Amino acid sequence: MSDAAPRASIAIVVFDGVEELDFVGPWEVFSIAKQLGAPLEVFTVGWPGTTINCAKGLKIIADYDFAGKPRADVVLVPGGKGTRQLAEDDSFNAELRAYLAQAKWQTSVCTGAALLARAGFLEGRRATTNRGALDFLRAHAPHTYILDQRYVHDGNVVTSAGVSAGIDMALWLVGHLFGEDTAHSTQNHMEYFPEPPYGTPA
Repeated sequence: MSDAAPRASIAIVVFDGVEELDFVGPWEVFSIAKQLGAPLEVFTVGWPGTTINCAKGLKIIADYDFAGKPRADVVLVPGGKGTRQLAEDDSFNAELRAYLAQAKWQTSVCTGAALLARAGFLEGRRATTNRGALDFLRAHAPHTYILDQRYVHDGNVVTSAGVSAGIDMALWLVGHLFGEDTAHSTQNHMEYFPEPPYGTPA
């Protein structure tokens, strides 16, 4: 990684019903990369406030609400059951659209891709989501090429499939922004070498 690499600010949007690993996985990647010297800051932005009840019962306090959020170079939108309601929430989508528009990178995990689509960032692009939510994404992104892949990079938009795939996407982004050596070191530090006990589904 070059000593001259610019500092990047990374915002992870969280909301009631957000899937825990969708945001905690990337948070871990970015936080470790920072510990290893990557010039970045990572923080959470909560909707509608800072107290968040996650999909599996975890309760967190976001660093900022939307009213007080800092500018971000990267905005990451995770998935979870809460995305179904938010996809129809005009107030949220207006706020998210404006926040995504001022970022250099628009990224998502799982059904967060539907919120990117709702905000207008997947038009004519390639994207992915959780295998179980492909139809949900198609309903919100009729002009998007939807692929069944772990993560998809199309311009400055990066989408990833369900839950743990967000770790893959975040590692790719660290490598792209700060160099492959930093990404390799982050992956090694996390001991992220998936070998699931029941194999990998076809």
